[in-house]
Amino acid sequence: MFSNESLDNLFQKRNLVDFYCVVLHFSPINRKKIRHSLICMIRTMSLIAYAIFICSIMLANIEADNSKQPLPPFSCDSENPSTKSFPFCNVDLPLHERAYDLVSRLSLDEKISQLVNTAPAIPRLGIPDYQWWSEALHGVAGSMVAASGITFGGSIQAATSFPQVILTAATFDEKLWYRIAKAIGTEARAIYNEGEAQGMTFWSPNVNIFRDPRWGRGQETPGEDPFMTSKYAVSFVRGIQGDSFEGGQLKDGRLLASACCKHFTAYDLESWNGNSRFTFDARVTEQDMADTYQPPFKTCVKDGRASGIMCAYNSVNGVPNCADYDLLTKTARGEWGFQGYVVSDDQAVTHLFEMQKYSKSPEDAVADVLKAGLDVECGDYLANHAKSAVEKGKVSKSDIDRALHNSFTIRMRLGLFNGNPSKHVYGNLSRNDVCSPEHQDLAVEVARDGIVLLKNSANLLPLSKSKTKSLAVIGPNSNVSETLLGSYAGPPCKTITPLQGLMNYVERIEFHQGCETVNCTSIASRETMRLARSADYVVLVMGINQDFEREDLDREDLVLPGQQQSLIMSVAKAAKNPVILVLLCGGPVDISFAKNNPKIGGILWAGYPGGAGGKAIAEIIFGDHNPGGRLPVTWYPKDFNKIPMTDMRMRPDPSSGYPGRTYRFYQGEKVYEFGYGLSYSNYSYKFVSVGQSKLDVKLENSGDISVSDIGYETCEKAKYSVIVSVENEGDMVGKNPVLLFAKRDEVVKGSPVKQLVGFQPVRLNAKEKDNVEFEVNPCEHLSRASEDGTMVIESGAYHLIVGDQVYRMHSPRMFDSKLSQLI
Repeated sequence: MFSNESLDNLFQKRNLVDFYCVVLHFSPINRKKIRHSLICMIRTMSLIAYAIFICSIMLANIEADNSKQPLPPFSCDSENPSTKSFPFCNVDLPLHERAYDLVSRLSLDEKISQLVNTAPAIPRLGIPDYQWWSEALHGVAGSMVAASGITFGGSIQAATSFPQVILTAATFDEKLWYRIAKAIGTEARAIYNEGEAQGMTFWSPNVNIFRDPRWGRGQETPGEDPFMTSKYAVSFVRGIQGDSFEGGQLKDGRLLASACCKHFTAYDLESWNGNSRFTFDARVTEQDMADTYQPPFKTCVKDGRASGIMCAYNSVNGVPNCADYDLLTKTARGEWGFQGYVVSDDQAVTHLFEMQKYSKSPEDAVADVLKAGLDVECGDYLANHAKSAVEKGKVSKSDIDRALHNSFTIRMRLGLFNGNPSKHVYGNLSRNDVCSPEHQDLAVEVARDGIVLLKNSANLLPLSKSKTKSLAVIGPNSNVSETLLGSYAGPPCKTITPLQGLMNYVERIEFHQGCETVNCTSIASRETMRLARSADYVVLVMGINQDFEREDLDREDLVLPGQQQSLIMSVAKAAKNPVILVLLCGGPVDISFAKNNPKIGGILWAGYPGGAGGKAIAEIIFGDHNPGGRLPVTWYPKDFNKIPMTDMRMRPDPSSGYPGRTYRFYQGEKVYEFGYGLSYSNYSYKFVSVGQSKLDVKLENSGDISVSDIGYETCEKAKYSVIVSVENEGDMVGKNPVLLFAKRDEVVKGSPVKQLVGFQPVRLNAKEKDNVEFEVNPCEHLSRASEDGTMVIESGAYHLIVGDQVYRMHSPRMFDSKLSQLI
């Protein structure tokens, strides 16, 4: 290979030509970037051919260097005679035998080194280093704060940026959630195949319940409903792990990528009023644990077959999650059949001794987590103290072996001990599968379907593309690409801000931030008023960003920051026509002032819509897409801020004035309800049929029926079909999520006000009608937890509700009779 210096010397020594050669980034580090950047200027024309020959050699060497793709890290290389004979490399053996064989060959020091997320190589066995920590919440991403399995430091610099989860949830579309996760898993495997990943375990999804609207990480979740969150968990896990949408299709347990459901359990506080997530002790009733906090994790394991669980920092009723044997082993593995690895949140093991004062010594902290069922620590506490714990008799080698068996089994399921990955399943995935047009189109599709139309007075929206001659775009979130992404985002393939998206529709467009930042400590009144008065229409892009809600930062209130409200009101007053307000935020905001102001004609909630979210926003504003998203959380009034975040109770307590939480139990004023969302079309609903079901069981004295006493077979036989007719009465094609709720005739203490029992999206052309079918399982959908955590079905009449339609159904004891009339 010719270097810059050697080539210059060659020409100077031969005195052949005086030339200048410009080669952009011509260095060993950057040769991959060389494309069409060599310009040779030759003064002695008789030697042009020679000069071209030399330059062509340089380019040929560059291309040869480019073609040498680094291999991804793997074990059991068939060309390595020193490892091919190991039983753990024999793909014909059962996984558990292979894992046991591998662990048996490790020394104690080697075993301890593998208990942490940054697992070093074991050269004598041909095992490369491995990094357990990567993220994939809404696109492939690395760790935000530490070493990561994905770094984007090579030739792949970006991955598809899907909308933040809270907006994705607003689509109420399980198949769409699956497609997103499948795309993420595909890109993750492609990056690994290109030799640019040190791990294939991704610590996603976040399936905690968005219990309090101030929670900084609520944006990462599918919302406040445990049934919906459970469905999201299953779709995401199946997608990213390479399973089918229906499940059960993983051949030999082989994983496309590994999913990890977090944060187990009852975790939904970062830093509030002196309370830290690292030391917070969540006081949770058995009732709330059974029908709110645990269902998403149970479903994630039982139905999704997640290969990982992350235990949370916090304690629950005095016991830290990562040291809770009943939680990690008895419940997850024993009751739910979990067969993956358990990882701690970052430094959670350290905190047991140093912050929570739960463990009496570092060695006790090691013993507490390993005996509880932890397999991998995110951190280095086990690496530093496990050997001492063994020497002091606090930890047995069998405790360590169990953990390693679980973790190495996952690495084997990922195919990392099967030899060169290019020769096996998923080996064909490459950089062409990262940021592919198909995935980028999917990201925009999700944003379109998730954005929620909250207000559309006098059908202000959509704006006319032909009649709108001028547009003013005002607001601190109008042209900041980073805000689109939300938390735990990787570098996006591309970004389109709301301003950039709107510029594709209007030639005459003017922009001003209105405030320097989202903090909005001062307003540029003169400039914004001029824009507002001169434009045909005004779009205000406001809201919050990661400076107000994120990991380790809860919100202080539920209102727009600083003088944003004042800016909105002033612009609305000055504008020729009612203005359009676009909100970028994860958690809810009290915008009652805008909801009730006739000069604010349209309101869109766009969450954090992903890299190209601005395109989706503009398409909705100008009618190239009919909005259909529904809110996955309740939007509370600002006075809800008086309720302590530390109060974990879901049920209301009228005696103390405590209003309860989420649409299922909250008894108080709302700005917008869970499931709320408008469209450019009006949809009408009608119950077509409700099937018969038999659940002939004897009621207890309390009037409740224990689901466990009913039994699985009886519950399966009790399922019945509900068919709903949906008609698009509008003039635009639209996708409409149909939400089916159940509501008791009389709400007794501890019962939900209503609860979601099914949801399905339906796409209809203008004036088109179609049927949507739901399957209702009384044992699953009509049950709630008793005070001791037992799932029960209550006697008494229920209603099924879709839109404004209500269908009355009889008590469980009378399911064998025809359901009565529509009311």
